[in-house]
Amino acid sequence: MNQILMQDFAAVANSNLPFEEYQNKTFLITGATGLVGSLLVKTLLYCNQVKHLNLTVVAAVRNPDKAKHIFQDFADDALKIQQWDLTEGTVAINEPVDFIIHTAAITNSKQMVTDPVGTIQTSVVGTRNVLELARQKKASMVYVSSMEMYGNPNLPHKVTEEDFGYIDLSNVRSCYPESKRMCECLCTAYCEQFGVRVCTARLAQTFGAGILPTENRVFAQFARSAMHGENIVLHTTGQSEGNYVYTSDAMRALLLLLVRGKSGQSYNVVNEENHMTIADMAHMVAQNFGQNATQVVFDIPKDSLKYGYAPATKMHLSAEKIAALGWKAEIDLPESYRRIIEYLKDFE
Repeated sequence: MNQILMQDFAAVANSNLPFEEYQNKTFLITGATGLVGSLLVKTLLYCNQVKHLNLTVVAAVRNPDKAKHIFQDFADDALKIQQWDLTEGTVAINEPVDFIIHTAAITNSKQMVTDPVGTIQTSVVGTRNVLELARQKKASMVYVSSMEMYGNPNLPHKVTEEDFGYIDLSNVRSCYPESKRMCECLCTAYCEQFGVRVCTARLAQTFGAGILPTENRVFAQFARSAMHGENIVLHTTGQSEGNYVYTSDAMRALLLLLVRGKSGQSYNVVNEENHMTIADMAHMVAQNFGQNATQVVFDIPKDSLKYGYAPATKMHLSAEKIAALGWKAEIDLPESYRRIIEYLKDFE
């Protein structure tokens, strides 16, 4: 088992989470082969072992073989792998379900522009089916949304959960942030109409140890380029302002929201200190981890839409609301990259 990952799991297990409220409970994690979902499953299994919680963790996945590979180091009677295509209706789960964290979504930007209908369907139909299961099981649920649902607020102050920006519906990539808004609306509707206990986590970009070797999002590209002493190539001007949170910090936030989040409410999950433009982050990675060989270069294609790049935004998320529940981010951006690079060395 990778040592950086083990340190991250231990950090969650040794945190101030109310573990007594998780004792003897069943957790359902959707999208359990994705970054956030897989780390939630692994974190829960680790905490179960070291804190003797007597948990059951149900990992809902489309591809059971892929799941078995991802969780091969976590052979545990507490883990149950459940095949479920979220767009095909609710799944039959015989055991009681106490907690649901719904992470499943299409997060590949290129797929968003090549399959916008599928992106919307996965989000909206899938979330409705998960909410139906939460309703049937009387489970407490956290819906994992995204900071992209804010669009481009372009505000002079930190963006709180009450602020909203403009989303251009003529841009095909808007299928992702707009569907996130609709899913949050569905959560509110199920809360009000059916009494489902659900709140929303609006994640900043989340990365850290645990990414799949095939991960190709910008943070992984930056890390690999620095590791190999290669140039970091930007295909945009990099002026979009990024908001970030390290994976173990995000795990603590999601688990806390299950028991402390107010039903019907949304919470930003972000390290407020981890805020800079994409270009500035590229330079930071090159300077700190590039072995004096990595430079930042710009190669901007004429037709950038086909790559699925998000529109440039000016946004600095506020974490004040979730901080009031007792959560605080601990890992800054340089440490995030140090940890992810150390983690990736195991795959070299």
